[in-house]
Amino acid sequence: MEKVKTFFSMIKIEHSLFALPFAFTGALLAAEGIPSLWKIFWIFVAMVNARTIAMGLNRVVDAEIDSKNPRTADREIPAGKISKKKALLYIVLSLFIYEVATYQLNMLCFILSPVPLIVFVVYSYSKRFTSLCHIILGVALGLAPIGAWVAIKGTVNLGIVLLGIAVLLWVAGFDIIYALQDLDFDKNYGLFSVPAKLGIKNSILISRLFHLTAFIIFAYLKVYFGLGILYIAGVILCGLFMLYEHSLIKSDDLSRVNMAFFNINAYISITIFVFVFLDFLMRGMI
Repeated sequence: MEKVKTFFSMIKIEHSLFALPFAFTGALLAAEGIPSLWKIFWIFVAMVNARTIAMGLNRVVDAEIDSKNPRTADREIPAGKISKKKALLYIVLSLFIYEVATYQLNMLCFILSPVPLIVFVVYSYSKRFTSLCHIILGVALGLAPIGAWVAIKGTVNLGIVLLGIAVLLWVAGFDIIYALQDLDFDKNYGLFSVPAKLGIKNSILISRLFHLTAFIIFAYLKVYFGLGILYIAGVILCGLFMLYEHSLIKSDDLSRVNMAFFNINAYISITIFVFVFLDFLMRGMI
């Protein structure tokens, strides 16, 4: 149990707050209300295990790099708290549970289940060859609402793809902010990132443009899905969170990057879900 606890610490299980609320938002929109408990349960199982695979794989692949970076040298694998072999064992177990979950949802989910896995593998190696690594991470999380929609509907439509793109841009934007901490290390070690390629000021500008575009798409989804005023209130609140997030980041002061990365962005994903739920509730759809 201690090793399992260490593994959960390694994969930052609390960061599920980024993708899981968007998955449930996709499920709400697809069902136009609350899906069956069966669907909710298997979406939850699939999401948690998919994220476990992604984060675990990333930690295993980056173990050597993490050991050389002072910011990440105390992570579980470099610090010797868990071996690569044990981490891979948990990843394989999560992979099995993930595939069972997608099969329980519907056949299209099961057929498409390798797609996120391919994205996870590409992302884990992406900093070695492209500064678009932030976009690839965004794709990984942007698949969450799309996957949940497929789980309910067995189809894909433009609206849910737009939500996935909004999530992609939101994630890429805050990941660029997070990567500011490793700018010097990435340059010295020959790794690729937007900050390493374009510098602090340009990276902050790109992050802001990504978040502005994400905000516009979130707002447009009100029209596409016929959502009401409560949803718009939630989008405005998310916009204020984004403004506050960017107010914490200065080109000459990166001391509050971690607060901007986790606290604020967890609020954003939860807010979208809660206000979609409240909007449906107010209109008698729940």
